[in-house]
Amino acid sequence: MDDLKSKYLTQIADAADEALLEDIRIAAVGKKGEVALKMRELGKMTPQERQVAGPALNALKDEINSALAAKKAALADAALDARLRSEWLDVTLPTRPQRHGTLHPISQVSEEVTAIFAEMGFSVAEGPRIDTDWYNFDALNIPGHHPARAEMDTFYMHRAEGDNRPPHVLRTHTSPVQIRSMEATGAPTRIICPGGVYRADYDQTHTPMFHQVEGLAIDKDISMANLKWVLEEFVKSYFEVDGVDLRFRASHFPFTEPSAEVDIRCSWEGGTLKVGEGDDWLEILGSGMVHPKVLEAGGIDPNEWQGFAFGMGIDRIAMLKYGVPDLRAFFDSDLRWLRHYGFAALDVPTLHGGLSR
Repeated sequence: MDDLKSKYLTQIADAADEALLEDIRIAAVGKKGEVALKMRELGKMTPQERQVAGPALNALKDEINSALAAKKAALADAALDARLRSEWLDVTLPTRPQRHGTLHPISQVSEEVTAIFAEMGFSVAEGPRIDTDWYNFDALNIPGHHPARAEMDTFYMHRAEGDNRPPHVLRTHTSPVQIRSMEATGAPTRIICPGGVYRADYDQTHTPMFHQVEGLAIDKDISMANLKWVLEEFVKSYFEVDGVDLRFRASHFPFTEPSAEVDIRCSWEGGTLKVGEGDDWLEILGSGMVHPKVLEAGGIDPNEWQGFAFGMGIDRIAMLKYGVPDLRAFFDSDLRWLRHYGFAALDVPTLHGGLSR
């Protein structure tokens, strides 16, 4: 036992790292270590021999374990000292040159869209991102059996047992803001509703959280012709082109009647989008005349007032204008990506000074 004690205490003292220390522990006091093997020999001894050898083996095991623990703590302290020496910083040194941050493309495009519609007399309306399913669905004439109301498409907030409050959801579009705005200001009105929305979808062109902007105009003599003019002016200003062709295709949205999806004439040359020319068409938004039931839900008499509404994805039009190939990259928080696509924070988009620089 004296030989074992001398052997392992010497090895422990000479161990240079924790990996080698672990190997020594296994060889000495592991299940198949030398001390364990010695303890198995106790069964072959006489009672008198066991009375002497047993306590001695236990004492040897305790001493080796104590030496292992002490050495492990010493190695950890030495590693910490080395790390602190390598990470030492002289706080009296001059600071690094000041760096300017960049504006995220989504923020830039939101400001561009706001500037364009502000020139046409639209104000900005905002609302909560967590709303009741009445504002998100019922008030927008979306029936209870509609697929958008399923849990596979919509994020519902957890409700405790016995909670009698109406169900709440992460809004799936910014249309609830239109209802709240109609309730608050009535008619006439002309607003846009930009903001974040949520849907249970994730791929190259969809993310669980994305951004939309929706528009609403209500008056006594508004028609689809006014809608067409507003959208044409927006597309020309946003893509900074002199002319554009829009194609309205009949569609169905519960909150508008009639409804139309809008395509723009474009071309793809070498992977670059050119708006206003070519033989291709690209869908960019949905639109239509506000359904009478939606006006009623907002507290407006549909026999006296009418209006149009439209909605588009801010992330999508940002991808089209600035050549971003993957929607998911907007939310990866990659500084290299942001430095490439980002905008100078002090360059505020205006129609007179320019939208993008």
